[in-house]
Amino acid sequence: MQRTILAAAFAAVTAALLTTPVQAETWRMATKMPVDSPEGQLFQHFAERVDEYTDGELTIQMFPNEQLGKEDAVLEQLQSGVVNIYAESFAFMKRWEPRLAWVVAPFAFDDQAHWSRFMNSELVDEWFASAAEKSGIVPLGDPSAIIRGPYRVLVSNTPVNSLDDVAGLKMRMPANQLLMKTWDNLGAQVMTLPWTEVYQSISKDIVQAVTSPASMVEAMRFNEVASFVARTNEYYQSVGFMTNQAALKALDDETRAGLMRAYRETGEESQTVMAEIASASFERMQQDGLTYTELDTQPFIDRTRERYQRLEIEGNLPDGFLQSVQDTRAAAK
Repeated sequence: MQRTILAAAFAAVTAALLTTPVQAETWRMATKMPVDSPEGQLFQHFAERVDEYTDGELTIQMFPNEQLGKEDAVLEQLQSGVVNIYAESFAFMKRWEPRLAWVVAPFAFDDQAHWSRFMNSELVDEWFASAAEKSGIVPLGDPSAIIRGPYRVLVSNTPVNSLDDVAGLKMRMPANQLLMKTWDNLGAQVMTLPWTEVYQSISKDIVQAVTSPASMVEAMRFNEVASFVARTNEYYQSVGFMTNQAALKALDDETRAGLMRAYRETGEESQTVMAEIASASFERMQQDGLTYTELDTQPFIDRTRERYQRLEIEGNLPDGFLQSVQDTRAAAK
């Protein structure tokens, strides 16, 4: 009798599980950007695609404008699984793998395609795997897919038409040793300042120049205090979709495939959208008196390459870095 009751109970529970619909999963995605910014719009399109391509099995809940906290707080939430995606620069992952600082090595890559191949090389895969082992955080797909920029420029209140014009130029840099030492080697007087203080610092001539993503010049109103912009292609950037590895692995194959399709298509959209935004922005600024120059960057590249070679001899470059840069360059030919 007892076995019969237990069997009946088990059958009832099994039937209930089979007839109860599986609830859709919700992922939290944190960003710094406002929803109406170009990147904010891309992120929203990504969320819409995920909902469509997973048939609603996975929903992306957006938290823009640092609603869930500053960088350190969000990265802790990402590690714990409270946040599932943090859309920002991969630079934050260098806390777990310092070699990842070199994914934005200045004047090392011929073009964006060269940099993208480097970002998908075995060497960089190894760096990301090392960071994942310590943090439980991985890139969602191709780490170069969603571009930022779409290219780098030097904004200044005095003309910069060649490497000679950089000598003695008072330049703002973030507290990033790689970037600071690169521009010091190029002859600039480097000063570290918060990004939000650049406008006022240029207006008071505390600094004369700043490097910036092209799409951010007008947004930060730098053109109001600095009327010269030179395209440098200093390095290439992407918006890293840093993802909780355990949450990604826990998805079923079909849902994960839909998520990855949404990511790939958002990356393709970013290529077009960011270029259009930068083009329209510079057209407006030039009409208002901005002078735009495309620098001959070969002298910048040559001098920086010499420095990299010295660093390699001294043992101060990541093992295999220059070889991987060369190998991924050769792939283009």
